Amino acid sequence: MLIRGGCHCGALRFTLEWPGEPATIMARACGCSFCVKHGGVWTSCPQGVLRVSVPPHAALEGYAFGTRTAQFHVCSRCGVVPLVTSRIEGTLYAVVNVNSFEDFARQRLTVAPASFDGEGQGERLARRQRNWIADVRFGAG
Repeated sequence: MLIRGGCHCGALRFTLEWPGEPATIMARACGCSFCVKHGGVWTSCPQGVLRVSVPPHAALEGYAFGTRTAQFHVCSRCGVVPLVTSRIEGTLYAVVNVNSFEDFARQRLTVAPASFDGEGQGERLARRQRNWIADVRFGAG
């Protein structure tokens, strides 16, 4: 299944190749203050392939907080946060915000609350290595 998404103004675009054709996609509604304020509802497929397109003129900002082990990619034009990345042991991992999906049947989503309070940095990075998309590439759009 191919999922397309991006920010509101179209400066940041992505495609996510999700193996097979799952009936439902699980998503996590993170309860941290940043995700609550930005509508962050995240999904990932460890076997997926994520291609991110950012044109040279795009104004993309990175934002990191807390443990500073993840980079929230924020479009500085429209303010949408379509994805988060984390570089772990030389590999770039990512999750995508289901609220930035385009032409996607939202009834296919199963959203559950998520809290990572109390999780240590080592546990957090290990969870990302297991669950996040590991084939991530950025290119000019």
